[in-house]
This record gives sequence, structure tokens and C-alpha cells, in this order.
Amino acid sequence: MGQKINPLGFRLGTTQNHHSFWFAQPKNYSEGLQEDKKIRNCIKNYIQKNRKKGSNRKMESDSSSEVITHIEIQKEIDTIHVIIHIGFPNLLKKKGAIEELEKDLQKEVNSVNQRLNIAIEKVKEPYRQPSILAEYIAFQLKNRVSFRKAMKKAIELTKKADIKGIKIQIAGRLAGKEIARAECIKKGRLPLQTIRAKIDYCCYPIRTIYGVLGVKIWIFVEEE
Repeated sequence: MGQKINPLGFRLGTTQNHHSFWFAQPKNYSEGLQEDKKIRNCIKNYIQKNRKKGSNRKMESDSSSEVITHIEIQKEIDTIHVIIHIGFPNLLKKKGAIEELEKDLQKEVNSVNQRLNIAIEKVKEPYRQPSILAEYIAFQLKNRVSFRKAMKKAIELTKKADIKGIKIQIAGRLAGKEIARAECIKKGRLPLQTIRAKIDYCCYPIRTIYGVLGVKIWIFVEEE
């Protein structure tokens, strides 16, 4: 039986960097981790809450809007820098959105003396990010599109992006069948055992009327 490992954790320190940059004493380390988790959950909940308010649009282009690829947290003595990497930052560019988000985040920060500094960075190639592709597949499946067609269409979106390989796997009660199974589609190279290969990975749950489907996406970006 093969031993599976997360592709991002496997390459941490080589081709994959940490998303949190701070130092703490051993007795305060767990508090710092919990604070990071609260900050990330607060940002994601804010995005989801405001997306539901403006979810009257059913265009295909909105399927992957406001998808956060990752959040970087850098802590200093009196400042916490939060960098949000997002695919299409239309929601956060609205007037007063950053100020409202800062108020919500300030409640999650342990120290009152630390001030928050939020920055938004738009991802240059959105369809090179597995989280955005997973959100796109979820949008298609919720609109009763065939899972095979959704996977093929997601791979077509990556043609303009500079990638060397991609693999998409969907598991669960596909097409409403009684027995759960896994289906995958692959294009190009995907050297998962090579540490110097930069692999982007995403695991994303999708809630459907038949149950929860799991989507996993591996993208081979480049090799150092």
C-alpha cells in the first residue's frame, strides 16, 4: 500500500515557501498558530458572506471570482501584515471593504496593541492556480454539468497558462450513482516524487444533492 504525502508539505523549504513568517517563544507558539487560523478563516468567511449577497449573477465568469489562492501573514512587534493573494479582487476593491475587513480581523487578534496592515495582490495567471480551477469545477457541478465535461473544460482553461502538466481527480457519488468511485484526467508530465519540481496542489470539497464530492488538483508548474 502506497504512502501518500501532501505535495506542498513534501517540498516545504525547497520549491514551496511558508505562508506565515513570525517568531514566538515555545510557550506562545500554539497561540500564534491559532491566531493565524482565525485570521484566515475570518477572511474566507468575509469573502463567502459578501459573495452570497451579490450572487444574483449566474455568468460563467463569476464561477471563479473572489477565490483566495493563499494568505500570507507576517508578524512584527507592533504590526501584523496580511497579504491576500486573490484571483479576481473585484469584491475587495469596493469602497469600505478593506476597512470593514480590518474591523473583523482586529477582533481575532490577541494583542490590542498590534495594528493590522492588509494588502491585496492579484494573481497574474488565475487559471494556473488549482484552487481557482477547483472553484470553477464546483460551479459547473452545482449547475448539473457532467463531471467529465467539467474536468475537460478546466484543463482547457490552463492552455494559456504556462504549465507543464495537470491532473484532476473527483471522488464520490459521481452522476448520482449509489457506489462512490474516483475518476481522474491527466495531461502532460507530473513528477510527484521529484522534490525540485514545483507542484501546486489543492483539495476541495463540493456539496451536491447526492452528497459531498472531493476534488484534488495537481499542477506541475516548473522544475528547478
